[in-house]
Amino acid sequence: MNFSECFKLSSQLCKFSPDGKFLASGVQYRLVVRSTNTLQILQLFTCLDQIQHIEWSSDSLFILCAMYKRGIVQVWSLEQPDWHCKVDEGSAGLVASCWSPDGRHILNTTEFHDGKGPLGHNLKSLLSEQLATSHLPLFSYALIKLLTPDQICLWKLRITVWSLCTKSVSYIKYPKACQQGIAFTKDGRYMALAERRDCKDYISLFVCSDWQLLRHFDTETQDIAGIEWAPNGCVLAVWDTCLEYKILLYSLDGRLLSTYRAYEWSLGIKSVSWSPSSQFLAIGSYDEKVRILNHVTWKKIADFEHPVTVASPKTVVYKETEKSPAVEMDKLLFPPSKTEASSLFSTKSKYEITPLPVSLHNVKPAADRANPRIGVGMLAFSSDNCFLATRNDNIPNAVWIWDMQQMKLFVVLEQLCTVQLFQWDPQQSRLAICTANSRVYLWSPAGCVSVQVPMEGDFQVISLCWHSSGNSLALMSKENFCLCYLESEAEEVK
Repeated sequence: MNFSECFKLSSQLCKFSPDGKFLASGVQYRLVVRSTNTLQILQLFTCLDQIQHIEWSSDSLFILCAMYKRGIVQVWSLEQPDWHCKVDEGSAGLVASCWSPDGRHILNTTEFHDGKGPLGHNLKSLLSEQLATSHLPLFSYALIKLLTPDQICLWKLRITVWSLCTKSVSYIKYPKACQQGIAFTKDGRYMALAERRDCKDYISLFVCSDWQLLRHFDTETQDIAGIEWAPNGCVLAVWDTCLEYKILLYSLDGRLLSTYRAYEWSLGIKSVSWSPSSQFLAIGSYDEKVRILNHVTWKKIADFEHPVTVASPKTVVYKETEKSPAVEMDKLLFPPSKTEASSLFSTKSKYEITPLPVSLHNVKPAADRANPRIGVGMLAFSSDNCFLATRNDNIPNAVWIWDMQQMKLFVVLEQLCTVQLFQWDPQQSRLAICTANSRVYLWSPAGCVSVQVPMEGDFQVISLCWHSSGNSLALMSKENFCLCYLESEAEEVK
């Protein structure tokens, strides 16, 4: 395994192009585009303000930079570096920006403030500050969630569709302010949009070629939290607020195929993920379970629990251990060299198979706080559908890997630090994990490995992303990034 040199970075803005040829990174107000093969700078673009979001077009010819504070989006061309486009939303507050699947339209979600009403902007401040810092008791959070959508008119959202080809502008009204309110089918033909109008949730389906409305139907939800298409584009999953355990499955023509509710009167759905084959829908819940629905009957076929103690003899538990290297004092020079000084204070980690039963590190959530640290908040299927990786937020140091062919727990990886992120290799069953320290961790059915990132200074890996080939990883710290080049699995895992 080899590593590149270290490069500057801001706000973890580092993304490979869809074709894998380029790597874009944001450094304050500059956009740097490099060749993934040589890491040489190909283009350097200067934006009008600090970049807060970057996104490649689907064909890798354009890249979008959003500056939410200024309400501006700038688009740059890789083929024609002298060409650029600026979209200024003016007085409307820009809250989100993304590409359409064809890479020739920009969808900007804008916010129109309306301070009318007895509570005015005070309630908006309460929402933004107290919910963000999790200082609001759960019953108050539930009350405000019920009042916010319709009874108090504080702000309105609108989606503006800007065409790079015809320079035309289209508007979509009533988008809902939720965590995941826009979803495109994988083939790019259709867009689903969560809406809120007349005190009720709706879904609108649009044809992406001309942005014409295809279907419009209401949903049996209290407050939609998110929507997501199955990879085959045939079924749309719609799930309700965490205060109401409900997930609904709709066909492309708007028919309700099924409704699933696991329980009532408790916090419900926290995360949702489709398998790449569209055969399974995984639902992570606040009760620390993952429920698997099948694509034929939409009934539950498996319950994956996350107990504090792992006792099943068919499960392998890898525990990360750490030790300091031995130093031969009689051979130590004074003053020591940089390499020797680093080795004196460095520690090495490796995985060890732990005898069962194993008690995992558990964090007790605060019962009187909003957004409690409990339940399955992270889950992802491997690209070949064979495995599902999960993290139970109140057991934050563990990654659970489930065998989807036998529907059972396969492996548990217990880290020394909190798991920040994990992501599957897009080409094979290989999982990369980071825990905000100077290491990156890799697991495959052949075994697992802990790798020290050989960078000077404090390089803590807080995020990562795979190249589309699966041959390299971008590792990101707070202010820098580097590339990790992977060798073959036989050489990597010993």
